[in-house]
Amino acid sequence: MVDVSLLEDLGWIICAGLVVVLLAERIRVPSIVAYIVAGLLLGPALGIIEVTSGVDLIAEFGIALLLFVVGLELSLDKIKDVGKVAVLAGLGQVVFTAAGGFGIAWLLGFTVMESVFLAVALTFSSTVVVVKLLDQKGDLNSLYGRIAVGIFLVQDMVVIAALTLLAGMAGAEGDPEFGAMVGDIGFAFLGTAGLLVAAMVAARWVLPRPFQWAAKSPETLFLWSLCWCFLFVLASEKMNLSLEIGAFLAGLSLAQLPYNHDLKRRVHPLMNFFIAIFFVTLGLQMQLDAAMNHLFSAGVLALFVLIGNPLIFMFIIGRSGYSEKTAFSTSVTVAQISEFSFIFATMGLAAGLIDAEILSVVALVGLVTIAVSSYMILYSDGLYRVIKKTGVLRIFGAPEEGDQEEHVELSDHVIVVGMNSLGRGIATRLCERGETVLALDTDASKLVGLPCRTMLGDVNFLATLSEAGFERARLLVSALHIEETNRLLAFRGKEAGIPTAIHAFDSSVVKDLEAAGVSLLMEPRRDGVKQEWASVCREVLTDEEVANA
Repeated sequence: MVDVSLLEDLGWIICAGLVVVLLAERIRVPSIVAYIVAGLLLGPALGIIEVTSGVDLIAEFGIALLLFVVGLELSLDKIKDVGKVAVLAGLGQVVFTAAGGFGIAWLLGFTVMESVFLAVALTFSSTVVVVKLLDQKGDLNSLYGRIAVGIFLVQDMVVIAALTLLAGMAGAEGDPEFGAMVGDIGFAFLGTAGLLVAAMVAARWVLPRPFQWAAKSPETLFLWSLCWCFLFVLASEKMNLSLEIGAFLAGLSLAQLPYNHDLKRRVHPLMNFFIAIFFVTLGLQMQLDAAMNHLFSAGVLALFVLIGNPLIFMFIIGRSGYSEKTAFSTSVTVAQISEFSFIFATMGLAAGLIDAEILSVVALVGLVTIAVSSYMILYSDGLYRVIKKTGVLRIFGAPEEGDQEEHVELSDHVIVVGMNSLGRGIATRLCERGETVLALDTDASKLVGLPCRTMLGDVNFLATLSEAGFERARLLVSALHIEETNRLLAFRGKEAGIPTAIHAFDSSVVKDLEAAGVSLLMEPRRDGVKQEWASVCREVLTDEEVANA
């Protein structure tokens, strides 16, 4: 029989989360903050719902998917050129923030155990929030964006060690003997190390072929990735580790494959639902009275994160030879606590190592730092210009100029979708004539051997077109034999003012494509292959070149 109370609770959570998120979007506040506020309203403020075992179970699924997506963000290929500074800055900040956070928490009157949990919670920055904001700014592939992602990889590996330690301590809860506790902690670290090795070995030698086969069907690829995620979650559970460790390592292994971007786009909608449940549940567990009692302490700790983290990063990155602007832009990305902080505090509460008051303090610090740092990241260029005028940045010793490569976005290029024989021919010949071409397909094997830039992804997702620089393209060509997708591309091209050349593979689709706003129809049965090619060229080549085509 269906648990009606669970459905009612989920209904309240979804509706409240939606309303608060819509309001938060108007002032550009991250959804994580909005969900926690929604939980505060539903629970401590209005007393509408309480955390039940059913809601808690759904939240656990959300955490697994969140950590899976965090792992998917961390491709080693993207950060190999900034690995040294990422390790130095990541480890340096972990040591500084942990030591400083513990000292401040202890001076504020918290116990040693509470101070340890608060220090750990302050140490890590939010991969999910920062990656989303950098992607929104178009800076994810910039030099400072890659350094930030590298730092998050280092931090995330440290936090996995912290979660492993906590799992070992929780396993030894019923046995107070020191020797037994050391054994449990050692076994936990051994299990995590084994899973990490298995993940990296699989990414290198096991996963590429089966995922290459699965990539031919986007739905199959999605299901295989979820299967891989929960396989690691089950292995983690069998070793008495937390499911977060298994999910993160599963995502990390898939991030090394060429399909990671497509996987992220497919998992995100499912993850967003479960994540909303988790963060609303976190808000439900907050104790407003306790939070108000620790308002001063939370404020001090939040200021430490907002100011202390950027300062240590400015010093380390500036002394590593990067320019003042790069050091500053990277530094503001770490001025918040992480989703791992909430997970770590929640696990500590479940293990009985801290009480709900400490969880409330962590949540308050998270609300403040995530909200404020979001504006710091979005408006980092203006903030840099203002602070630079004061001359304060000179004390960090970073050169004003000196960075080499910065990511250059594609512009005035031709996007060719569908690498069948027609698509490959168009992409190849345009590239030979000096055009900047991006070839796009869902099957990685079809992109092999092309002389132009390539990208793996499904154009049914607007995020794929955005990543391909659709708004800056001079022409979009579709050689696909998929009627629905071709109509969608024609519509989006008309909406964005981008000329579209669509393959009318059957006479029955011509009227629908014309109604959708296609700029140019390629009709091989009427025009022949030569005319089909020339019709595409006409959009990007001179009349003389078209005649020679």
